[in-house]
Amino acid sequence: MEYYEIFEVEPKLSLDAADLQRRFYSLSRKYHPDRNPQGLDKSALLNDAFRTLRDPVSRAEYVVEKHGLELNAKDIPPQLLEEVFEFNMALEESDQEQLSSFRTRFQAMLGDIDSEMTREFAAWDANQSRDTLQRIRSLLNRRKYISNLVRTIDQSTNGHLSN
Repeated sequence: MEYYEIFEVEPKLSLDAADLQRRFYSLSRKYHPDRNPQGLDKSALLNDAFRTLRDPVSRAEYVVEKHGLELNAKDIPPQLLEEVFEFNMALEESDQEQLSSFRTRFQAMLGDIDSEMTREFAAWDANQSRDTLQRIRSLLNRRKYISNLVRTIDQSTNGHLSN
């Protein structure tokens, strides 16, 4: 996987952020266009790789896609169907109190998903099984869907609710 090769690190989902940043700064100096005229393309690729790998969610999306699995945040997770129906009603009625409550619940769900992803990252790092990657893909899809709900609340309240 190209981005991992750039930083000369093993393709894992659990990375040492400080080590990645040190490698980035070192490579940035090496490929900076002022020092290396042929470094422009490498510098752009390095920046893309760093932006992707430094964020756990982006990193997981990258790995999932590199393994040929498609991400889809449009499917409503079955366990959320009833809650999304109630959410849409609150949104339609512009019920700020209820929307605030939904935002709090959705943020808690995101925290739970992130914790579960951390466990799955460790499992994938240990065995790199396709089954584990499928579970990670499912978590990413659910996370993206719930993040979109939070964004919808934030947009509908014009920033009156804060994170």
